[in-house]
Amino acid sequence: MATQQSDPAHSSDQEFDIFAAFCPSRDVFAELADKWSLLLVLSLHSCGEQRFSELQRSVGGVSRKMLTQSLRALERDGLVLRTVHPETPPRVVYGLLPLGRALAERIAPLGSGVEEYAGSVVAARERFDRAHCGEGVQGP
Repeated sequence: MATQQSDPAHSSDQEFDIFAAFCPSRDVFAELADKWSLLLVLSLHSCGEQRFSELQRSVGGVSRKMLTQSLRALERDGLVLRTVHPETPPRVVYGLLPLGRALAERIAPLGSGVEEYAGSVVAARERFDRAHCGEGVQGP
């Protein structure tokens, strides 16, 4: 899965291979594939700029701590922009940067596909669990 970056927005002509143990792309992939990052990117993509509390409501179940950590990581990765408006009290909003928008465009179909097939996956899990009852297999 080696790819060479030719996009001028990329700072390197290095080849990346997420299957290589020490390739930087694997670290990027793992960080984005955590429990919350892609959901936050999708929420910002579909709803636009949001305040912290709006993001927490739109991505149900994320704790304040995990939301803070995930937003910080996405900001560090150049995907999310944190803007502090000079008001009293200060208003902080999060939005996608161009790289975040490009990523969101690519993962939005994945999110839609997951929603479309979730019922089938849940049913398959239930069948599996019934067939393997007592073997120590448990769901998430």
